Amino acid sequence: MPANETAPPVKKKGRRARLIVLVLVLALFAGLGYGAYWGVDGVRASFPQTTGSLKVPGLTGTVDVKRDEHGIPQLYADNDEDLFRAQGFVHAQDRFWEMDVRRHMTSGRLSEMFGSGQVETDAFLRTLGWRQVAQEEYDKKLSPETKKYLQAYADGVNAYLKGKSGKDLSVEHAALGLSSDYKPEQWSPVDSVAWLKAMAWDLRGNMQDEIDRALMSSKLSPAQIDELYPPYPFDRNRPIVEGGKVEGGKYAPQGTTGSTGTKDGTVTGTGSNASTANGGTTGITGPTGLADNATAQGATVGLRTQMTSLAKTLDQIPAILGPNGSGIGSNSWVVSGKYTTTGKPLLANDPHLSPQLPSVWYQMGLHCRAVSAQCQYDVAGFTFSGMPGVVIGHNTDIAWGMTNLGADVTDLYLEQVKPEGYVYDNRVLPFTTRVEEIKIAGEKSKKITVRTTNNGPLISDRSDELGTVGSRAPVASSAPDRGTGYAVALRWTALDPGKSMDAVFKLDKAKNFDDFRKAAADFEVPSQNLIYADNKGQYGNIGYQAPGRIPVRGAGDGRMPAPGWDPKYAWKGTPGSATGWIPQSELPWEQNPQRGFIVTANQAVVEAGTGAGKYPNTLTTDWGYGARSQRINDLIEAKIKDSGKISTDDMRAMQMDNSSEIAALLTPMLAKIEVKDPDVRSAQKLLEGWNYTQEPDSAAAAYFNAVWRNILKLAFGDKMPKELRIEGSCMNVHDQSSGPNDDLAEVVRECGMRGSDSAQPDGGDRWFEVVRRLVKDEKSPWWAAPKKNLTVPATTTRDELFARAMEDARWELTAKLGKDQSTWSWGRLHQLNLKNQTIGTEGPGFMQWLLNRGPWNLGGGEATVNATGWNASSGYGVTWVPSMRMVVNLNDLDKSRWINLTGASGHTYHSNYTDQTTMWAKGELLEWPFGKEAVDKATVDTLTLKP
Repeated sequence: MPANETAPPVKKKGRRARLIVLVLVLALFAGLGYGAYWGVDGVRASFPQTTGSLKVPGLTGTVDVKRDEHGIPQLYADNDEDLFRAQGFVHAQDRFWEMDVRRHMTSGRLSEMFGSGQVETDAFLRTLGWRQVAQEEYDKKLSPETKKYLQAYADGVNAYLKGKSGKDLSVEHAALGLSSDYKPEQWSPVDSVAWLKAMAWDLRGNMQDEIDRALMSSKLSPAQIDELYPPYPFDRNRPIVEGGKVEGGKYAPQGTTGSTGTKDGTVTGTGSNASTANGGTTGITGPTGLADNATAQGATVGLRTQMTSLAKTLDQIPAILGPNGSGIGSNSWVVSGKYTTTGKPLLANDPHLSPQLPSVWYQMGLHCRAVSAQCQYDVAGFTFSGMPGVVIGHNTDIAWGMTNLGADVTDLYLEQVKPEGYVYDNRVLPFTTRVEEIKIAGEKSKKITVRTTNNGPLISDRSDELGTVGSRAPVASSAPDRGTGYAVALRWTALDPGKSMDAVFKLDKAKNFDDFRKAAADFEVPSQNLIYADNKGQYGNIGYQAPGRIPVRGAGDGRMPAPGWDPKYAWKGTPGSATGWIPQSELPWEQNPQRGFIVTANQAVVEAGTGAGKYPNTLTTDWGYGARSQRINDLIEAKIKDSGKISTDDMRAMQMDNSSEIAALLTPMLAKIEVKDPDVRSAQKLLEGWNYTQEPDSAAAAYFNAVWRNILKLAFGDKMPKELRIEGSCMNVHDQSSGPNDDLAEVVRECGMRGSDSAQPDGGDRWFEVVRRLVKDEKSPWWAAPKKNLTVPATTTRDELFARAMEDARWELTAKLGKDQSTWSWGRLHQLNLKNQTIGTEGPGFMQWLLNRGPWNLGGGEATVNATGWNASSGYGVTWVPSMRMVVNLNDLDKSRWINLTGASGHTYHSNYTDQTTMWAKGELLEWPFGKEAVDKATVDTLTLKP
């Protein structure tokens, strides 16, 4: 429930009066001499026209834009290009500020809008070269049809921009115009393609884990690091696909019924990748590699400095979709019509991304008045502003959803750099270089040189710290001379041009599982779990496909930075080549499994290995640990066993499930601990009879999560190197510069350096698994914590540490929520605040007040199905959310349901700015009209776009 938020959406009557009152109040509050004029004019001027008619150059016929009371548009056209031209126009009407910021970010041009504070971010993004790769994709990879649609979309955006000044586009553009002469430029097709690179960056896999493991080696032994990255629990949390095998270069699923067989997707590589079990830290080894992890204990000021600086740089990159850690992911599942009340499949999806205002998603329908060769689309769902097509949704025949597969598609390579180039295979090779000019608002431009090796661009060039490696890097005697240090290169599949934009349009018009798999074959980056349902046959069909460009490695398993000078560690393909990826034909899939449902929630796709029923290729060694996926499996099976059938409302209820797996494990242990302090004992009593659900009004959930946070801090957080601890958290430690086992080391004051989104331990389901494995060992060294003060002794056992965590939690909540436990609630701790991602985050206080909304008190939590994530190192505030929810009813598409995090509009104080948020917080879903009759019934505004 919202703690301090506007009422549910008002009807159109009175909107204007409400707006005028609000902006006048804002103007008075701001105390600006011209505030009344600028407030009313700036806020209202950008609201789009939604009725009547407008001329749009380039259209060949009329397009109707029908909006419901929530401002969600359904577009009707007579040919494909008109449809996508209108989509660009409507996206720009509602979300152009968001689109404008995104394209500047993806091209490394934020400094042009916001000045010198963005230069480092721009330099890093220019080094990655997202825009350059997007241009190559457009020029060389995408189909003529896709390029035609991208151009039509760009023409629609530009038709909207024509003749408009800053205040006509958004209040943010108006505000920017007060301090600069910035004017938006024309939209281009490549602006749309580049957005896929930002999406891929935020879903890139285990790069953060790779950095963190390298940093941990400065303070923890290899065995300790292994304990913090345990193997996936296949015995408890089942993977997406079970029992399949690869034969003759093709993946053969098992346990399916009614499978019609499909043609294989395009094979883009050869060979397979030897599997490595999840868990087991591998150092950089080999005759020319770094020393193994036995040596790594002595550590690595150099490598540590490299990884620390890189981690800081990554924290500064705008995470459009969310923090790249254990929380980012999604839920999706599909149930066969055999087990639904409708008799046809039900499909649910809720991607877990960063909370933003406006939401990253935009709901829309794209309809041909009559489907034909000239007009092929009749589709609705969730789109990205700035990109044509529907990303997740359904058409008349099929529905699909996505979750992050989590494939390991990035590797960091240490490179020995010399004045004339870099070392590779005992030779010195020249860099590939290019010069980038960064234009800065109000200042002179800055030029940077981007250097690239055969392993990718040198991302260490963008930081003074990364440019220097310390003298103690753990290298074998046969490694190349360190000199002034090793540089760091990034190998990443998204830096090779691909065809993911083609896949979007193929999905939108797919009619069956064959079409779906063909579309998936082009969905190269980012690698996603794709689930499927259709309405054909007695019960319909359900399916799954793992797509993506996933590398085939040589030596190493991608868990730690690799020696770039050793060709054994190179990927099998070279940058820009079409080889070196696991063939699409070998990637796991299934259709109509005997169990009657498919669940994907970032768990392991398959069990890797060489035995019977094992998968021979390595997708990653850093899966999510399956807490959410197994809970969904259990809920579905329980419902089928109980009633035999699952309804649309059952699917919605599952999306809101708040049950905590770690609470179910630890609460019985906490309840048995003897507590002497009466105040702590009264808090402990809150856990008695608690059912482990995290409702927003639950005092027990508030106390348990505080205990969990303090357990993590005492057992693990205080043992982490400073580079992983939350920034500003300071403690006295022994100076480790001469080695972690130096008992005579001087005591120094050491403060954390990691940003709030990525600090460790974050409390995600990896930490669930860590604690689950340790909790049986009551005297594990992890339970040791130093004395707090003269009255709080050191702990040596599990129960001693748990008792101390319970006490610390009691006083933490007393400070945050008050001494009276009857006033405690999880929602008061666990709040969602929605912030505009630019001016609303770092702009003047008045603009933040104008643009931002919240807080809302939420239920749910970390690694629950209702995944309102929080980072245990930094506090309880919500850091990722189900960014939208949908349930598709394949029996009657008009009875499908959807909800967005915010609303259709990106214009502050528009009635559709956050009109869906309160309903979203309650777990409610909106009706989702699709057929023309249902759309007409829901329509409150119609705008006709004319040639």
